[in-house]
Amino acid sequence: MRGSTNETEKLRLTIQEFLSERLAGKVEKLAEDDPKHEALVAQFDYEHWLADAARRVAQLQVVTHSLKPIHPDAKGSSVYAPPGAPRPGAVVGTDLLGDQFTVDVVGNAAALDVFKFLKIDVDGRTLLERVEQSDPDLEAALSDDPQTGRERMQQFATITEPGGRYASHTRGKQLFWLVGDDPAVNDDFHLLAPLYATSLAHRVFQTINRDRFSDEAKAARDARRKDQPSETGYCDYPGLAVQRFGGSKPQNISQLNSERGGNSYLLGSAPPLWRSRAVAPIRSPSAFNAYGRRRNVRATIRELGTFLAEDPTRNMHTRDYRDQLTAELVDELIVFTSEMRQLPPGWTDDWQCRLPIEQQCWLDPHRAEMDREFAETLVETEWLPEMCQDFSRWLNARLDRHRNLHMGDAEHRHFASAAGNDTNIRNALESARKDWQAQLEKELAALAEVFDDE
Repeated sequence: MRGSTNETEKLRLTIQEFLSERLAGKVEKLAEDDPKHEALVAQFDYEHWLADAARRVAQLQVVTHSLKPIHPDAKGSSVYAPPGAPRPGAVVGTDLLGDQFTVDVVGNAAALDVFKFLKIDVDGRTLLERVEQSDPDLEAALSDDPQTGRERMQQFATITEPGGRYASHTRGKQLFWLVGDDPAVNDDFHLLAPLYATSLAHRVFQTINRDRFSDEAKAARDARRKDQPSETGYCDYPGLAVQRFGGSKPQNISQLNSERGGNSYLLGSAPPLWRSRAVAPIRSPSAFNAYGRRRNVRATIRELGTFLAEDPTRNMHTRDYRDQLTAELVDELIVFTSEMRQLPPGWTDDWQCRLPIEQQCWLDPHRAEMDREFAETLVETEWLPEMCQDFSRWLNARLDRHRNLHMGDAEHRHFASAAGNDTNIRNALESARKDWQAQLEKELAALAEVFDDE
């Protein structure tokens, strides 16, 4: 049955416009008497081009699930599986795309113009959709001869079919999926050959790009920074990664991959990092006992003890290596200090707390906000040098216990100065003293003004 004259004519005009645009791009810089100009005009003749396109379409396959992203040299089957009814459950898949999904194409990149032809939209339907629906209007537009029109429709319809039987490839992936109850029985497994859900990946890519870079998203983020309301809101994707396919030639993977510049997004799916909550060492006579249980501290002390037990030659290399390991211990001391200071202020003001006063000042400086006597101690006593001495005594004891090294006064002075002279730790430890001394001086000045007024 031939289609209606008006619809067929509209399709013919649209196809001719497509061919004219492609021809114009080819002959733009050629003179009309140039032999290449004449050859191109013949190539883009309506009848000639459609006959050639119907022949070349066999070099392409429209797909929704592609093997190429799994491995670019894989030669197995890709699949065209348009979304059907959504499956029950919470699994996200291609079936959720609905009718408005974007197909991909794999095959010979030189024949991609045929795919662009089939993507032409006329009255809300692409030519490919009309081919799948055996549209009589398109069949009539493809040729004046009914038999030729039917043959071309059939040839274009093969673009959704794999060439030959379904097959995987040695460069593809395989997955044994347990479908039975006993993992020790081979027959209880089903062998899967995963394919890349290219249509779904393209929708995800478009959605994330819109959420990140659209004018509405930018305006919403700007409103948030200015603490203003926004009608649209915005989405963030923490832990987003970019996966690239095809290297410098993304078109060798697929058409949609080329449109994305070879990029595809991977949503963050790593498990959350377990961070143990810092525990206040109130029942310990020294905070360094808790510090010494840290994994990095134990490893560094073990390495330092092993090195010193070998009685290395006293030279610059030995000193540098010892100083490097000592610096690593000081770095961990700074991290430990930060964690302890994040505990609620005043945690050392507990009858069970056995920490010496210099370590209380070191780890709980904000207790001064609620304890006047402690604030005076923080400002007036030399707790920093004493804390460094505590650190040195503790480290010497650990090394003695580790390798029976019997560290002497020289090592004691070195470890104490390493903690006391480190710029970062001095800044961290002395900041509280300076803040509270300034606050105390301010209050004393205010009190003096009161007495002067009297």
